[in-house]
Amino acid sequence: MSAHIRITSSAAIVQEGHILVIVFDDENGIHYNLPGGGSDPGETLQETVIREIREETRAEVATVGRLLLTWEYEPERYQKVYGKRHKVGFVFACELKPGSTPMLPDNPDPYQVGVKWLPLAELPTAHLYPAMGEELIAALNDEPAQHLDLYEIDDGQ
Repeated sequence: MSAHIRITSSAAIVQEGHILVIVFDDENGIHYNLPGGGSDPGETLQETVIREIREETRAEVATVGRLLLTWEYEPERYQKVYGKRHKVGFVFACELKPGSTPMLPDNPDPYQVGVKWLPLAELPTAHLYPAMGEELIAALNDEPAQHLDLYEIDDGQ
């Protein structure tokens, strides 16, 4: 039996005015996710984000920095737009090791079609799942860590 709530850990990796995103093409069309995913049993949030970055981008993490924001998704309150599973997510500022170049892995996740450096200026209007572009920009600009209630977000859909 799986846990009631899925804990996820994601990375905000910024270089030269761009943020690293994973590109997906599925029933929702093309959209972006931050590199990251669900924690395995016995794994810390930091270990999760390091592993997920490696799995999704083949890149290696130099540092897992400060917590930028947290989010919670309860499916019934959000018309199951992000799936049927209750999730709590943590987004950390991360840096890659020098010379580590993100790229599509040999065996990507289903529907993962790319790895992209998205201009930060496009983040507030990008089709990011979950829709947290403006909140993430605020957090990257050193505003205090915040909790994001996805139920109250209006992402224009």
